Amino acid sequence: MKLFKQLLVAPAALGLLAPVAATAAELNLDGVNKYASEEQVTSISQFSDVKPTDWAYQALSNLIERYGCVAGYPDGTYKGARAMTRFEAAALLNACLDRVTEVTDELKKLMAEFEKELAILKGRVDGLEAKVGELEANQFSTTTKLKGIATMVLGGAGNVPPFNGANTTDEVTVNYDLRLTLDTSFTGKDLLRTTLRSGNFANSVFGNQNTTLETAFQEDQGFQQAGVDTVGVNRLFYQFPVGENFTVTGGAKVRQDDMLAMWPSVYPADTVLDLFTYAGGRTVYTLGLGAGAGVWYQKDGFSISVNYVSPESVSESSQSGIFTDETITAQIGYAGSNWGAAFAYAYSEGNLGGTVDTNGITLAGYWQPSEAGWMPSISAGFGYADTTAFGTDGAAAWSWMVGLQWADAFMKGNALGTAIGSAGTAVAGGVGTGGIWFDEGTGSSDSATLAWELWYKFQVTDNISVTPALFWIENNAAGFSDTWGGLVKTTFKF
Repeated sequence: MKLFKQLLVAPAALGLLAPVAATAAELNLDGVNKYASEEQVTSISQFSDVKPTDWAYQALSNLIERYGCVAGYPDGTYKGARAMTRFEAAALLNACLDRVTEVTDELKKLMAEFEKELAILKGRVDGLEAKVGELEANQFSTTTKLKGIATMVLGGAGNVPPFNGANTTDEVTVNYDLRLTLDTSFTGKDLLRTTLRSGNFANSVFGNQNTTLETAFQEDQGFQQAGVDTVGVNRLFYQFPVGENFTVTGGAKVRQDDMLAMWPSVYPADTVLDLFTYAGGRTVYTLGLGAGAGVWYQKDGFSISVNYVSPESVSESSQSGIFTDETITAQIGYAGSNWGAAFAYAYSEGNLGGTVDTNGITLAGYWQPSEAGWMPSISAGFGYADTTAFGTDGAAAWSWMVGLQWADAFMKGNALGTAIGSAGTAVAGGVGTGGIWFDEGTGSSDSATLAWELWYKFQVTDNISVTPALFWIENNAAGFSDTWGGLVKTTFKF
């Protein structure tokens, strides 16, 4: 079809395939044709009378280079301006069609030679088209992706101090945590995140005090009568860019770290004790959850983050409101190719409007090798806070941790990790969403507790991992020895 279009739009280019019709002036009087032989050309530059400025130059060039079916006069001219007879047109069209036929025959030979391979490819293409059609017909949403994490924990711990006045036994328990995250994007750059979560850790040793696991969860039992096996909304926030370097986040249920441009730790790849998930700065990184808003600036690894969080218990109530209790956090950080560090400050006001005020600072960072080997990644952090409670000076609070993690330990895909740091004691107050972590007793460093954990993650498949872990926590409570515990955690990602 393209050839025929060229024939139609460039009639002057069809001047001559061979001199099938010549004028009398072009013939010798003795009857011998001066142009008895055809001169096939391979390049349009062989024609001395064809110039790039000619309106049919490109059409003639295509016929020569693509189809090789144009000949000129022996004197090196094309004579494109002269009239063309119907015989000449027929000769030119016939020559080009013969050339196309030759190409077609070659293609047929190749198709016959690779018939089996072409059949296999056709089958694969048909299969892919069928799968794409099935996915389009059954897709959850064109704008939303669903991700899930299901965790089951088998384990126990001994010599755990009383919690809320109740004695804690050392029985083995089985608990679970289920998170379903819906990530929606309307522009390809924004994010609406909705996380549904359920669990049954409230009565487990792994659901309270310093033995709390990062995966431990259970809906609070309140006016809505939530509790075991109750599914609750754990996240609901919207995040969008403003210009090239700013990102704004806000929502009715957003956590402090959701609004930070970077997290200054790479420990752990597989979380165990919750107290090691705060980058050592538990006095600042409270991971408070509630209504909040924040903005961060990020460019060339450098970032500045500022955010505000009001706990859900007050932000949802007309009797208190979002400005009753809050945490305001500011962070400056830098993240390079294999290292990063951040300094952060947080001010917390709690217990319904200022009865507990805390000012805290933290410095944390990490380094990780460019390739997996005997050298582990290193994460460390230190935090300090000064608290005023009920109008009087309170205890000074501090925390620290060091975590080591080996990627591809003993086998590709597996990981080995260990961490040590201050455990402290969780107390009510602060923002009401995790509390402020004080030293036990008088607040002096002599009474601060220590914690240690060791774990190894077996990556069974891309979506299933099994992590056995051991931990030890120093106890200062009267009548209790140090706490030892162990567990096996199985995680499914889908």
